[in-house]
Amino acid sequence: MRTGLVARVLVDSPLPQLDHLFDYAIPDELAAHAVPGVRVRMPLRSKGRVADGYLIEVIDPAELPAEGVIPEFSGKLSPIDSIVSTVPVLQSEIYTLARRLADRAAGNANDIIRLAVPGRQVRVEKAWVAAQESAESAVDISPTKSVASDGHVRFADYPPGVLECIVAEHSRRAIAAVPRLVRLPNGTTIGHWAMTLAELAVQTLEQGQSAIIVVPDFRDQDQVQAALDVLAPAEAVSRVDARQSNPDRYRAFLACLGAAPRIVLGNRSAVYAPARNLGLIMLWDDGDPLHGEPLSPYVHSRDAALVRQELTGCALVLLGHSRSVEAQRLVAVGWLDEVNPAKDTHPRVIPTDFQGEPDPQARAARIPTAAWLAAKAAIADGPVLVQVATPGYAPFLACQTCKKPARCTACQGPLGQKSAGSTPACRWCGALAVGWTCVHCEGHTFRVMTVGAGRTAEELGRAFPGSRVIVADGDHPIQTLGAEPALVIATRGAEPIPTGGYRAILLLDGERMLARESLRVGEDCLRWWSNAAALAAPGAPVILVGVGGALATAVNGWRPAAYAYAELTDRKLLRFPPAVRVASVVGTADDVDRALLELGELSDVDVLGPVTTDAPLVRAVVRFGYAHGDEVARVLKAHVVQNASRRRAPKGGSFRPAPTLKVRFDDPELL
Repeated sequence: MRTGLVARVLVDSPLPQLDHLFDYAIPDELAAHAVPGVRVRMPLRSKGRVADGYLIEVIDPAELPAEGVIPEFSGKLSPIDSIVSTVPVLQSEIYTLARRLADRAAGNANDIIRLAVPGRQVRVEKAWVAAQESAESAVDISPTKSVASDGHVRFADYPPGVLECIVAEHSRRAIAAVPRLVRLPNGTTIGHWAMTLAELAVQTLEQGQSAIIVVPDFRDQDQVQAALDVLAPAEAVSRVDARQSNPDRYRAFLACLGAAPRIVLGNRSAVYAPARNLGLIMLWDDGDPLHGEPLSPYVHSRDAALVRQELTGCALVLLGHSRSVEAQRLVAVGWLDEVNPAKDTHPRVIPTDFQGEPDPQARAARIPTAAWLAAKAAIADGPVLVQVATPGYAPFLACQTCKKPARCTACQGPLGQKSAGSTPACRWCGALAVGWTCVHCEGHTFRVMTVGAGRTAEELGRAFPGSRVIVADGDHPIQTLGAEPALVIATRGAEPIPTGGYRAILLLDGERMLARESLRVGEDCLRWWSNAAALAAPGAPVILVGVGGALATAVNGWRPAAYAYAELTDRKLLRFPPAVRVASVVGTADDVDRALLELGELSDVDVLGPVTTDAPLVRAVVRFGYAHGDEVARVLKAHVVQNASRRRAPKGGSFRPAPTLKVRFDDPELL
């Protein structure tokens, strides 16, 4: 056995100054199990203090060249304290990916590894190790169970040969989803997009490679899972779900460490799954904000997939009913190839407004007469969908006398009403507005400013007597419906999937959705409306209320790519993302100025601000070209480390103050 080995270890710590590899000696008694990827414990700084980490690399100094790759060190390395587990849970490919993404976003690799490697579950791990050592643990993942065995033609709705060669040619494609529903042999109705992802995954499995499917939330996961239940062997599918219990999630993670190819299905963290012989990464609806990681370093799952594809050379697919501007930029530079369905079949979307509307009741109900008549005729045959902007009954209230927004007397938050007859309450702190008095006119009564799903359901229930009314939102989650007549009031993204599709769809509150202050508001609305329209039955009308201009044209002609192209062109002129990258730098004025000083020497870099946010903190926005991304990240990360390292505990205190400099790259709501 070799002796004198050196372990290069990544310490599991959020401190930026510890975000690099540390060298430790490997004791002889641990050398047999000291392999890259295992969890270890080692001393850190003071005597008796033990930290957790991952063994990244094992070096034998005797095998190094004369000059060596490790700086000459005459002291004595501290030995590793223990090996927590002999299972190499952190593959070298995943560590390289985490390191690359962290460097790109001026963050810590550990923060990404926490997403990639679930917490250890001892019983689950012992059972998995025992199964691996047993001869009976070998699983026969046969590719014979596929769509072709049922006589179904795979990818029939796309040009022949375009999707079949994606994995073999390591292609990168932006695919337009077919906007309709399909019914599986077991009677389950899912979106056509879910079937396309499942077919691509099964084809990858048949070629002896693994596939990763990344979707925004559990509703999308259930649709893809339903397709995989029909097309793929159950033992070949691993679902990585945030709703799983810790043992189940760790069990699914360990299954991915096996040598057999697998299909990995999950939300944004699934992009880091340790899939062996990775052949394909697929993202559904990459413009959905749920793909954005809310924890530092805030890496979007699309960016993680792009970097992983570059590192591994696997195929990549971005699929959606609409196209994000980020995906359009990749198409424009030739990095992604476009794929459209063989036939231009899309829902019949009819934009309409209230110009010339003679019926005052129609205006009050926010539904033009034409839309009203379409819904009345369709509800006799099956379910009708009415999409609204906000949940609740009356999300925002105003003073009846002066018409100014009603504010909470405790925290000045907006007042809303959850249901008819309920006491208004603050949407921020939850305080009940009992005995409320307006600060402007001393009034005591409320008026409804905006109508939510509950109030809309109440009004339409009176307008359609005898019809079953169903509310679907965050508080009332419903995923599937039958084909029976019903009036479904749903918020965006919460629409149930009906058997056979909706007989009519009304998209209300378009003006209110577009009133949100965001650079992406038009892109988001187009995505919400397209996803809802894809639930329509063949030939059913989809009526878009109160929206005109380029968005109405894009939905009516089903040309999301043209809208994304126009949006990208405008952002290039204004130097807005994704034409350029952006980063926010928040801290004290001195810290921010010090961090930005070195960036002034780079070309194609400009700074907006700084401006005061929460005194004494200020914020500056740095805009830079993609070619300078690595250099900007390096400079800002160095200042973050310097800022965190120079902090000192107050005299007599035991804790250091929090860092005053924070950096975030590619913030979607920054501009």
